[in-house]
Amino acid sequence: MSDAAQPTAAEVRAAAEAVKTALDRHLAAVERRSGEDDPAVYEAFNQLAAAAEVYDELLYDRYDEVTPFEIPGTEDSLPPYAGPEEPNAISVLIRRDYAVAEPQRLLAQAQRVEAAEYDDGPGADQDAAGTIHGALGILFGEFEPDEIASRHKEFGLEEGDSTLWVTAADEPAEPGEWLEAPFEAVDPQRVVCRFDVSAVFDDEDDEDIEDAEDVEDTDELDELDLEEDGELEPLDAER
Repeated sequence: MSDAAQPTAAEVRAAAEAVKTALDRHLAAVERRSGEDDPAVYEAFNQLAAAAEVYDELLYDRYDEVTPFEIPGTEDSLPPYAGPEEPNAISVLIRRDYAVAEPQRLLAQAQRVEAAEYDDGPGADQDAAGTIHGALGILFGEFEPDEIASRHKEFGLEEGDSTLWVTAADEPAEPGEWLEAPFEAVDPQRVVCRFDVSAVFDDEDDEDIEDAEDVEDTDELDELDLEEDGELEPLDAER
C-alpha cells in the first residue's frame, strides 16, 4: 500500500475507540440478556466483530502490526439484526443434508411402511417403494423430519451439514402466500438466531485436542531430558 493510501494515526485511534465502545455495548448486552438466544447479544457481538476487524486492518496498514484477537466467523457471519424488537411472527428455515449410504436399507424401510399402510389391499402402489425416489417420498411423508434426523441410520441415511434459521416477520404470512417459492427473499438482517451443525466443527475440535496433546507430550519429554541430563533436580520438600 502506498503512503498516500495509508490510514492516518487519527483514523487508527478512532477505530480503537470504536472497539472499546463496541466492547462496552457487548458486555452491557450480555449482562442484560433475556435468554440464551437474545438478539441484542447477537447484534452486539456482530458489531464488536466488525469494529475489531476494521481496527485490525487499519493497524496493519498504518503500523504493519496485528492484534492478538480472533473472532470466529466474522467473514461469514450474518449482518447485524435489523428486524422488529418484538416480532409478531417468525419463520423457521431448516436445511438438513443426508447421503443415501445404504440404499437397500432405505428401500426396505419404505416397503415396510407401505405394506403397513395399505396392507396389500386395493390402491396399494406396489412400485413406489421400489425406487429411491419413491422410498424417500414414502418415508418423509410418513415420519416427521425430526424423527428421521434422530433415526437416520435406520433409514440408511448418513448425516451431513444442517442449519436452522429463525427469522422475524412483522405479520404472519397469508395462507399459501409463499408456497410457490418458500426459500426465496430471506432477509439476513431479520435472522434472530441460527444454529449450524457440521463435521467441520468436529474436525477443528479434534485438531485443537491433538495440538494440546502434542504440547503435553513435548513438555513430558523435556522434563525427562532434563532429569536424565542431571541439569534439573527436584526440590526436597523438607528443605
